[in-house]
Amino acid sequence: MLSAQPVIISFRILDDDCRNPFQSPSIFSFGNYNMSNATQLLHSIPVDPLTGAISVPIYQTSTFIQDAPGVNKGYDYARSNNPTRATVEMIIAQLEKGSTGIAFGSGLAAIDAVIKLLKTGDEIVAVDDIYGGAFRLFAQVYEKFGITVKYVDTTNSENVFNAVSPKTKLIWLETPTNPTLKISDIAAIAKIAKANNCLLCVDNTFASPALQLPLTLGADLVVHSATKYLGGHSDLIAGIVVTKEAALGAKIKFLQNACGAILSPFDSWLLIRGIETLHLRIKQHCINAQVVAEYLETHPLVDKVYYPGLPSHPNHAIAKKQSRGFGGIVSFSLKEDTEAAAVAFVTGTKYFLLAESLGGIKSLVSHPANMTHKSIPAHIRRSNGVTDSLIRLSVGLEEVEDLVEDLEHAFEKLSQTTGGTKKQHLPAALLQ
Repeated sequence: MLSAQPVIISFRILDDDCRNPFQSPSIFSFGNYNMSNATQLLHSIPVDPLTGAISVPIYQTSTFIQDAPGVNKGYDYARSNNPTRATVEMIIAQLEKGSTGIAFGSGLAAIDAVIKLLKTGDEIVAVDDIYGGAFRLFAQVYEKFGITVKYVDTTNSENVFNAVSPKTKLIWLETPTNPTLKISDIAAIAKIAKANNCLLCVDNTFASPALQLPLTLGADLVVHSATKYLGGHSDLIAGIVVTKEAALGAKIKFLQNACGAILSPFDSWLLIRGIETLHLRIKQHCINAQVVAEYLETHPLVDKVYYPGLPSHPNHAIAKKQSRGFGGIVSFSLKEDTEAAAVAFVTGTKYFLLAESLGGIKSLVSHPANMTHKSIPAHIRRSNGVTDSLIRLSVGLEEVEDLVEDLEHAFEKLSQTTGGTKKQHLPAALLQ
């Protein structure tokens, strides 16, 4: 008989000889994480009642036959609803502990639907270290319609409290943020939102519901670029909104149908396929990222390392409090804080592939100043911590020894280019 007590699971990174490759052990713990969540996920994915197919069918159709005008089997036109899309929406709503899931054709389409809840004269208080695409949408699309945005450092909840005004109708968080991995106290900011009668939306892309559940901490909405960890294989573009309350979900569902930015049946199926392995993938992403972050923190060419799993991270304590792990993204800046040095590094790796996006099984590297955050003016970008040399790693599922060695080789090339420190002390165990 299974115990009802939460399972405490820790992972220790060991080499083949059962020795830790670092002098201080690298431990990743899920804490009081009930591992039946993975079981619940897998068995929430329905078996087809018509054929017994264990994989959800792809209903690749634009319309549905009706028994009489307005009389149908729950579906009439595929923009309004589709059985494959409805299944993935149900699965993700359950994962996030919400009432309603709504799937869109991209993460930005999901963000766009949330902003459409507002009207002219309304105000958003948003995290300052914001995804470049969200900043572009806010600044270049919605501000001209009279929706204003205040950007504040949300790692200090008092900044949010001071920024909220009677016009504020939405507080927008990313936690962790992209790309400097800032952590905001969701529960504390949720109290501020409720006291001021405004909505709290949390972009949960970087953490995923495998690690963090903002709706249980008081948020009203969660958004995802499901392209990233939910999909997990770099083979689809998708966005998700999940609402805590059904009434708010109905408003987003109306906008999905009225504006038409839906997720296709095939991409819905791909997303289901990806979610099936979410928990397994996220555990390994976290383990690998912790090792990479600890390695970078000791490197003489590195200035700062941004990873919530490091005790040196300024928001480490709140990250431990509100999430089950620290994710697979690591960012760092170079002591030579120039775009040229960053470009030399990101073009010098083998296993970290230079590409937009993140959260896939293969490791990726990007230079935010020239890629994800290029739409943000340079002075604003720098003031928010996205320096010219900042590099973002999406740590994948390769053997972590290979990833660290890849980074080491890139640093060696960089040092030869810039005349900096030569060979770094790569841990001996990783070279065996």
